[in-house]
Amino acid sequence: MARLSVLGISGGVSTPSRTTAVVNALVKDVALRVPADTGLIEITEAAPSLFVGLSRGALGASGEAIIQRVEKADLLVVGTPVYRASYTGALKHLFDLVDYRALAGKTVLLAATGGSPYHGLVLEHQLRPLFGFLSAVTVPTGVYGAPDDFIGAEIVGEAIRERISRAASEAVSLLNSNHTNAAAAARVG
Repeated sequence: MARLSVLGISGGVSTPSRTTAVVNALVKDVALRVPADTGLIEITEAAPSLFVGLSRGALGASGEAIIQRVEKADLLVVGTPVYRASYTGALKHLFDLVDYRALAGKTVLLAATGGSPYHGLVLEHQLRPLFGFLSAVTVPTGVYGAPDDFIGAEIVGEAIRERISRAASEAVSLLNSNHTNAAAAARVG
């Protein structure tokens, strides 16, 4: 199998970030299972390039380069802190700029962090519908991190580590399936 492009996107707006820690752990776990070129976009760093305009045409070269990285990745690992029962507006702005057709059939692994275990449903009620609209294929297992899973921005909870491992395994299975199906379609077509 050729090297895949695995891109983490952390929608957190603070540093250090528990969300970034989870996204990084997922990207690394996937890269242990499949040959991959990995990268990370942190909204805190990307915001000056993305917030110069409300439309893609208003972006400069650095903002356009960020959007193209998102569109070209084989696997996206998207994480957000829960803010007012949803993902951050900064993360939403990023995906408002992405061409809605660019993620069709792409694999997306979902993650979130929040101030209590009760916000874990943001994965199902907010993130999964966003990527469903974009026709992406979301990994069945999402990863949610609550305060007890961390010391500072370091992951310490055993349950979240197991969930990271399971989600990464499922993501690789979906990637392998997508590439097998694409290869078969190329042979037929």
